[in-house]
Amino acid sequence: MGCMFSHLAAKFAFFPPSPPTYHLTKNPDGKLSAVSASSSSTFPAAGDSSIDVRVVKTRRGNKVAAFYLRNPNARLTLLYSHGNAADLGQLVDLFVQLKVNLRVNLMGYDYSGYGASTGKPSEYDTYADIEAVYECLQTEYGVGQEDLILYGQSVGSGPTLHLASKLPRLRGVVLHSGILSGLRVLCHVKFKFCCDIYPNVKKIKKVKCPVLVIHGTEDDVVNWLHGNRLWKMAKEPYEPLWIKGGGHCNLEIYPDYIRHLYRFIQDMENTTTKSRLKKIWQEIRRRDESKGCCSFKLCRPKCPSCPKPSCDCGECGCCKCECLSLKGCFSCCKKPSCVGCCCPKFKCCNCFGKPTYPKCSCWKCLKCSESECCRSCCCAGCFSWLCCCGGGKRKELKTRGGETTVAKSEG
Repeated sequence: MGCMFSHLAAKFAFFPPSPPTYHLTKNPDGKLSAVSASSSSTFPAAGDSSIDVRVVKTRRGNKVAAFYLRNPNARLTLLYSHGNAADLGQLVDLFVQLKVNLRVNLMGYDYSGYGASTGKPSEYDTYADIEAVYECLQTEYGVGQEDLILYGQSVGSGPTLHLASKLPRLRGVVLHSGILSGLRVLCHVKFKFCCDIYPNVKKIKKVKCPVLVIHGTEDDVVNWLHGNRLWKMAKEPYEPLWIKGGGHCNLEIYPDYIRHLYRFIQDMENTTTKSRLKKIWQEIRRRDESKGCCSFKLCRPKCPSCPKPSCDCGECGCCKCECLSLKGCFSCCKKPSCVGCCCPKFKCCNCFGKPTYPKCSCWKCLKCSESECCRSCCCAGCFSWLCCCGGGKRKELKTRGGETTVAKSEG
């Protein structure tokens, strides 16, 4: 079933212009030029060194056409992955405007089966295409990931996030009318299929750089909800641009488009590696402090200080403490710090808090004769009570001569 939907989604994902809007020719000096099919004009023009036309071979054996546009004042490079119904011949004018207005170098390429590129378009071919073009930027133009911004429009968000998830020091990502996945565009489903194409909903979680999302509120091809959810799922979301009244293919004509994109580029230029690392470490510390001693999913009864005793472990809000004797009741309570508990076995305590009765009798493993020792433990939030559990091991009561003692059980 999943593979059938995947094949169906792939058929609707790629619409290369037929015939292509340009073709490549070889000049007497050995360099390549592109000739427009409509006007027979050639670019780059004779003597114009600001545009390079290249052919890059991919690991899947296809040859991909690519245009590289130089800007002498640029500090960053934009790698542009276009939508599903265009090729480079239709995008040259846009590339020139972006190069000038954003003050960037720009590399655009055609997917396999598009324009002058060989092969047939498919999800995995587009992944190989963008990897080959990125390698070309590294080897031929000396562009490292620290100076690179990936730009993906519509279907182009798929290869963009694929590459972004593999580059930990990437400078930034722009998602223009991006998709959550191929199947979600067709069927508006919320569940996952094993063979869905372009699973951006999963890959965006692996992107470690700032992500700018641009989407039109009246997009009737890829609903605005796709962009909104991608923005919410990004680890480092940049202020999004929701273009009121914008559709799927006309966002570039709105003044806010180039204005907001320029601000993003400037912010990325001003972001140094040192400041990014500092921000990442601050975020890691903030998350650890918010989760307390259970953030590492370890029972530590002797933890010297727990910033948040009723800690919340995991994205779903469930306590995931690995106390072996206490696994039975944890998964049913969604909010460890809630006042009322959904589990009937938790009636004796304030939902992952301190026991409110002199004796805590809701678990057979907790037979503590002294209620105060349970209340004073710093790790009450995860039930790692040294006095009662011994760090996760069950304790039993023994009575000797009218005197009650607590002992650990073996095994």
